[in-house]
Amino acid sequence: MWRDAIGQQHAAATGVVRIASLVPSVTELLFALGLARQMVARTGFCIHPEPAVRAVPKVGGTKDVNVARLRALAPTHVVVNIDENRRETVDEIRDFVPNVIVTHPCAPEDNFGLYRLLGGIFGCHAEAEALCAALQAQLDAIRVRPWPARRVLYAIWQDPWMTVSRDTYISRMLALANWQTWPGGADSVQACAGGDCSRPNAPGERYPTFRWSDALVRELDLVLLSTEPYRFTEDHADALERQLGKPVLLVDGEMLSWYGSRAVDGVRYLAALAAAS
Repeated sequence: MWRDAIGQQHAAATGVVRIASLVPSVTELLFALGLARQMVARTGFCIHPEPAVRAVPKVGGTKDVNVARLRALAPTHVVVNIDENRRETVDEIRDFVPNVIVTHPCAPEDNFGLYRLLGGIFGCHAEAEALCAALQAQLDAIRVRPWPARRVLYAIWQDPWMTVSRDTYISRMLALANWQTWPGGADSVQACAGGDCSRPNAPGERYPTFRWSDALVRELDLVLLSTEPYRFTEDHADALERQLGKPVLLVDGEMLSWYGSRAVDGVRYLAALAAAS
């Protein structure tokens, strides 16, 4: 038996297996585990691996799943995520899907459990262990390097501007290169008030909004603009760097925020990014 992110016990799949993934990075992982033939549904945001994923029917988005379409595809297993999918949607899916697997990786190291969870349920033990070994090699490589501490702000949206708290997968990924994300520590319990916008507007939230200010900029060594969910571009990065007078980098959001098989390349990407900047 294998235990998922909310403690549910799952037995090894038997008979005809029909898998629906409502999580983009997990869809990519399922393919990496060799389960392409068992895939019967995905969201429109599940775009990897190309071009193989195109053969899998779409059932709406991560937050607006077409439940009727999903039901018609008759999955035996649906993989969901605490952050990506709405709880009410997951509860509705439970009415007609016998096995709902809940995922919630919060750090790069959590991928080991994710690989083994899905590998165990779907009988892909060797493939899961190969991914574990590949990820461990990348983690070992990045951890032996003496990265200088840097204070970074990782922006995921503008209008309003939004960032990530330290209680996120992204922040823990960046910490592998000793990049400490703002807000953190005392920042997390102070709101933007009285004209001081060097603090987040939503203290305690994992993805708080913020406003730029001189006080905030003084705290930072580097600003990272992610290519997702907001589609920041090099033009955005250039303009913001001129505005702030601090280095601003455009970074691949998939590499830094996608767990699953992408994490192997993600850690390697982070090491190269940190070394170059």
